[in-house]
Amino acid sequence: MTSLTARMVDGVSAIPADHWDACAGTANPFVGHAFLSALEASGSVGGRSGWQPVPIVVDGPDGAPLAVAPAYAKGHSQGEYVFDHAWADAWERAGGRYYPKLQVAAPFTPVPGPRLLLHDPAAAPALIGALEAVVAQHDLSSAHATFVAADQVPLFEAAGWLIREGTQFHWQNDGYATFDDFLAALASRKRKAIRKERAAAVEGLTIRHLTGADIGTREWDAFWHFYQETGQRKWGRPYLTRRFFPLLGEALGERVLLILAERDGVPIAGALNLIGDDALYGRYWGATEEVPFLHFELCYYQAIDAAIARGLARVEAGAQGEHKLARGYAPVPTWSAHHIPDPNFRRAVAGFLEQERAAVEGEQAYLDELTPFKRG
Repeated sequence: MTSLTARMVDGVSAIPADHWDACAGTANPFVGHAFLSALEASGSVGGRSGWQPVPIVVDGPDGAPLAVAPAYAKGHSQGEYVFDHAWADAWERAGGRYYPKLQVAAPFTPVPGPRLLLHDPAAAPALIGALEAVVAQHDLSSAHATFVAADQVPLFEAAGWLIREGTQFHWQNDGYATFDDFLAALASRKRKAIRKERAAAVEGLTIRHLTGADIGTREWDAFWHFYQETGQRKWGRPYLTRRFFPLLGEALGERVLLILAERDGVPIAGALNLIGDDALYGRYWGATEEVPFLHFELCYYQAIDAAIARGLARVEAGAQGEHKLARGYAPVPTWSAHHIPDPNFRRAVAGFLEQERAAVEGEQAYLDELTPFKRG
């Protein structure tokens, strides 16, 4: 491929939405122009957030993008869910400067998906080369592509990037027509436990599924309180701003699913999901009242209900959480890719990853035996 030009742009919003989405496609909403530009417009990234948008674009001979990457100059390692704090400490103790680094990701979003957004698949090496060039030209310590789609891992491997493996828990729709069909696939004891949990969680409550124009200011105000509660408990401060949520609702419309639990007409808890072409993505949750099992109901069981109703292939309920196993979510591998130019630093990280990978794969095999499905 000849006559390609790579450039770094000052934000996804600076690229026409149709140009970006011609590369990103529609399957995964977190790499679409609407989601990423809403992060910018709301002030959730940029400014003093430590996430400076620097998307990379590879243009073809006619000037139209053939490939783009959602890239960020990172001043810290917050909001990534693939933890490299030990790498940063080691490099700085050795006299290096780890930050800023280049991060290719959907910010604050541990959802696997494409990180090389390719209108022309042949442009992948040029896009990876452009990422490496940014690291070299700006004297950065490293570049990291997190939660890389499985089919793109070989592209990074071919370019010599180090591959790291992790684990998430996803629910797979095995052609179920109803939630009871799913329960029928479980061992009897697990089936009874889930029914008991669901009944206890919703006692005295009304559960509402809202999309598009049905999500108004009242609902967003309620969810903002839920999100703040969770954010302050987990991270010290919320990553996303209040303005982000209505912007997301306006931009994605029917692809936003807000599940609310109400007591006497007053929302007490909520879970926010995005709907992809073949998956339901659970993202944010919070509550102002403690109700046993309500987190499981809104985030896992109601998500399964919604996925079955829409004929979606799976539910991806976010990072970590072995408690998802008992709810029918099975362990699946995730991957990230890491470009580390310094040979000594790279060698040390590669050794760590080799040992870590063996431990992760062993744990996945063990966890797979703990799923609640019938055996034999």
